[in-house]
Amino acid sequence: MLVDSHCHLDFPELAANLPQILDRMAAAGVGAALCAGVTLDRFPEVLKIVHSCPNIYGAAGVHPDTAPDATVDVAALVRLAKDPKVVAIGETGLDYYRLEGDLEWQRERFRLHIEAARISGKPLIIHTREAKEDTLRILEEERAGEVGGVFHCFTEDMATARKAVDLGFHVSFSGIVTFKNAGEIKKVATALPLDRLLVETDAPYLAPVPYRGKLNEPAYVRYVAQHIAELRSISFEAVAEATTANFCRLFGVILN
Repeated sequence: MLVDSHCHLDFPELAANLPQILDRMAAAGVGAALCAGVTLDRFPEVLKIVHSCPNIYGAAGVHPDTAPDATVDVAALVRLAKDPKVVAIGETGLDYYRLEGDLEWQRERFRLHIEAARISGKPLIIHTREAKEDTLRILEEERAGEVGGVFHCFTEDMATARKAVDLGFHVSFSGIVTFKNAGEIKKVATALPLDRLLVETDAPYLAPVPYRGKLNEPAYVRYVAQHIAELRSISFEAVAEATTANFCRLFGVILN
């Protein structure tokens, strides 16, 4: 069995055909998925999906790209995290790629998510893009290692990956690892301990080879796992077993 540890089934591209997507997911041997929230306004849509599908879990958070005036209420996050199908806080973090100017609001929002995770005892789903130094610094300052979590859709270097693991975090690889120009990411996927790896799609984005450029969906996480198995010269089954066990241990999930 495989698990897609990060996707967005509530996004219109996927929600419009959810029954078919879930059927293809099952046919591909993907036994569960985590639907990560990006705004609190849209989170009811995530909840609707996770409560109608036994093998889909949710995470509550506000994506760092969301507008500065999108408020983050720690109490609201903690309340949402009490739902047994909400297994994480996020996605949250820092993204300096598209934004300029004073981004202290983004760093403060990140700290509030960490506070909510520590209060609720739920792990964090971390998004970081061109902000690795500040991301790691804030995680250390806010004692995020007490709850751990995952650096999702990892695109940074080996040093960042090792620091993330040292802080108690897992590292998740998306379809990007299958791209020809992803040399550094391939090295990280090869070198990190297998018990700290997760696989994901980040669907509807970042479809792996051979579907690169097309609409992504949870069934395609097989191609991510297969590529990592090839990089590490181990069996596909070994990667599937390890990443599924890692997901269940990190998020406190029991899969049938």
